[in-house]
Amino acid sequence: MTETETNVYDVVVLGAGPVGENVADRTRAAGLTTAVVESELVGGECSYWACMPSKALLRPVIARADARRLPGLREAVQGPLDTAAVLARRNWFTGDWTDDGQVEWIKSIGADLHRGHGRLTGPRTVTVGDKVLTARQAVVVATGTRAALPGLPGLSEVRPWTSREATSARSAPGRLVVVGGGVVATEMATAWQALGSQVTLLVRGKGLLDRMEPFAGELVAAALTEAGADVRTGTSVASVSRTDGVVVVVTDTGERIEADEILFAVGRAPRTDDIGLETVGLTPGSWLDVDDSLRVTGTDWLYGVGDVNHRALLTHQGKYQARIAGAAIAARAAGTDLPQSDPWSAHAATADHECVPQVVFTDPEAAAVGLSLAEAEAAGHRVRAVDVDMSSVAGAGLYAEGYNGRARMVVDLEREILLGVTFVGPGVGELIHSATVAVVGQVPVARLWHAVPSYPTLSEVWLRLLEALRDS
Repeated sequence: MTETETNVYDVVVLGAGPVGENVADRTRAAGLTTAVVESELVGGECSYWACMPSKALLRPVIARADARRLPGLREAVQGPLDTAAVLARRNWFTGDWTDDGQVEWIKSIGADLHRGHGRLTGPRTVTVGDKVLTARQAVVVATGTRAALPGLPGLSEVRPWTSREATSARSAPGRLVVVGGGVVATEMATAWQALGSQVTLLVRGKGLLDRMEPFAGELVAAALTEAGADVRTGTSVASVSRTDGVVVVVTDTGERIEADEILFAVGRAPRTDDIGLETVGLTPGSWLDVDDSLRVTGTDWLYGVGDVNHRALLTHQGKYQARIAGAAIAARAAGTDLPQSDPWSAHAATADHECVPQVVFTDPEAAAVGLSLAEAEAAGHRVRAVDVDMSSVAGAGLYAEGYNGRARMVVDLEREILLGVTFVGPGVGELIHSATVAVVGQVPVARLWHAVPSYPTLSEVWLRLLEALRDS
């Protein structure tokens, strides 16, 4: 019989992705002993199968698309991308799926790393193999999410791609069916179409990117179609099979589509099904309900940070939550009030999950923060949407010939502040932080007139939006 080893820490973190790493960094900085438990690669989904590899795949695609819009340059970039070189660069950004550097970082902050599958085995207790880790102050669940697959008969035998396979594939399939219309589906359709695959995108709903303003999905769909992808909305998958390496998809209308691979990008599920939630009175496989300090409802020691609380499935928001949770844990350990103005805590007691920024790295890019018009109206706000064609800005014409994009701001007419902003167009990902500052800071519209955009940049769209509001 193996003897059980017991280790006592102030904080035990389940999951060593960006969220878990940031919690550990904050708690160690506060002088709390911290253990981090990871069953896969330190660095998590973002580093190896999501943010970093997907954007490494997309950057050459977007750069070529931008170059093709510039006279004097477009002639030099008419050939295909060097797919092997793009994939090699992607591999470099993932460290070839090794985590030595991130393990060293965990050590550098003074946290202990325990490799293996960690499970709660009671309040403040986590078991990893033959080790029992006890937490004096807090256990933090930062295990993230996994791709959700539909309940189609025989799907496992088809060996479908999820986001992991889509971002780590070693070659471009000749024909790729992508099922879904969200961020992963549109980004991977954009990447693989440009890298040599013939992409068919099957979308059950009416359009793409349905959590953004409708025009965002419309512009992205039009660009994908122009690039050669087959975009089909209002289409569901009735069955899928694989014979002799060929994937056969049958749609709800009976149409048959053949492909070499199929990617399902239809949602995410929390990685909480096998971490022992039942031992502390919670439901395995559930999203964790948390308060604004990220503490799980009904407990005084358990925290759910990042994707697992379902507030915003985005790395930057998870890291933001991690800073809040770390500050809250440190304050409670010290017996002090939760910090409200410490810049490292980011207002620990009031985590914001409405003013969330996001960039979709398609061509064109789509970027948004805060509420869409539909969301603002549904919430009962008295609002006005102000739209501007991005091509009206001098910087857009300089950025690309035939620049095609659109901007919208949603204005709260009673408080005269912005509730949401959306940009669609080449390069707009770099605009969204200015919008985030305006929305999160509740900057009065009258004051925005004095935030003068540099000429000639894309940022001048702010002036056009304010002028449109004034004239409406």
